[in-house]
Amino acid sequence: MRKSWALPLTVVGLGSLGALLFSDRGRRAIGWVMARVNEAPDRLAEWNDTAQAELDRIQTALNEIAESLQTRPAQ
Repeated sequence: MRKSWALPLTVVGLGSLGALLFSDRGRRAIGWVMARVNEAPDRLAEWNDTAQAELDRIQTALNEIAESLQTRPAQ
């Protein structure tokens, strides 16, 4: 059953790529994406720094909770 969809999906995929590459709108879209690709590493690095700071804050909170649980007298 899966093989019966391979050829139609390939044709549709190739047709879509052709429309993207050969139409003015497609070329503009590709140009827009290529212009924005240079910004991606900076934004990813910024997001990475923010995510790391949040993970550090969570780790500190977990360490404080673990420390407070260890110092509580047993009931």
